[in-house]
Amino acid sequence: MSDTAPKSAYEIAMERLRQKDKEQGIVEQAVPEAQKAAIAEARRVHESKVAEAKILHHSKLATVADWEERERIEADHRRELERLANDLDRRITRIREGR
Repeated sequence: MSDTAPKSAYEIAMERLRQKDKEQGIVEQAVPEAQKAAIAEARRVHESKVAEAKILHHSKLATVADWEERERIEADHRRELERLANDLDRRITRIREGR
């Protein structure tokens, strides 16, 4: 009997994908440490901006009683979070492309 533990479906799927890449001639490349650090920094900045946006959002909601105004504030907040997420995606793409 073998001492190795059974593989999960995820591990089996990853092995198949690696084998398929190998057959197609796709070479796996490691991400440089500098790139990892830059991406981590971009994510930390994003998290801080999201936290700031949430604090400002809650403080605005605390001062408004009108439902229509609250809906407008909620919509603005959703747009701001979406914009921040898009900014993060663009930054990470630029980092990965080496720009």
